[in-house]
Amino acid sequence: MSKARTFLLFSCFYSWLFIFLTPGTAFSQGESAPQQGSNEIQMWAAGGHSVAGGTSNTEVFDVGLRYGRVISDVHLPSFLRGRFEYTIDLVPVYLIFQPTNTAYGWGFTPLGLKWDFVRRGRFSPYLELGGGTLFSDHNVPTYTNDVNFTPSAALGTHILSEKYNWSVELRYLHISNAGLASYNPGLNSVEVRLGVGRFWKR
Repeated sequence: MSKARTFLLFSCFYSWLFIFLTPGTAFSQGESAPQQGSNEIQMWAAGGHSVAGGTSNTEVFDVGLRYGRVISDVHLPSFLRGRFEYTIDLVPVYLIFQPTNTAYGWGFTPLGLKWDFVRRGRFSPYLELGGGTLFSDHNVPTYTNDVNFTPSAALGTHILSEKYNWSVELRYLHISNAGLASYNPGLNSVEVRLGVGRFWKR
C-alpha cells in the first residue's frame, strides 16, 4: 500500500476516533438523526483500491441507494451506547477496473447490521456489517465468475443537520464467488464512501 493511501486511511480513522470521543452537546430534536422507529433514506457513492489478501491492481467504484429502519432504543453502557438499525442497499452501478478489462455490474445488500452510537454534537458515529451479491458482465476477478458475494464492514459518521445529513465512512469490501468457480482468489478493497440522506419518523 502506498504512503499516500496509508496516510489517508489513518487520517480518516483518527478523525472518526476524535468525533467518537468528543462529548455530546444538545441540539434540536427536529434534526435528522437516528432514533427508535425512524427511517433512513440515502444516496451514496464509494471508491477504493485493492489491498493485500486477494487480487491486486484493481479499483472499485459503486453508487447506491439505501433504506434503513432504526429498530431499537438506546442500549449498552458508556461509549458503546447506541441503537440498532437494519439497512438494505440497492447498488445499480458497480465499476471494477481490472488490468484486463473493466467490468460493469449491479448488486444489492439485503443484510445490513448497523450500530448507531449516541450522537456527539452534530455527529452520529456508527459501525456496520453487511452482506450482498454482485452480478457483472465480466468475471470479477478475471478468470473467475460473474456472480459474486460482497461481505463488508464499515466505520463512519453522519454529520447531522436540520433536514438532511451527510455521511463519510471507510468500508472494507470483499468480493468472492464463495466456490461457485474453481478459481477464487477474491478481491479485497478499502473504499471511502460518501452519502447524503435523512432520518425521519412518521
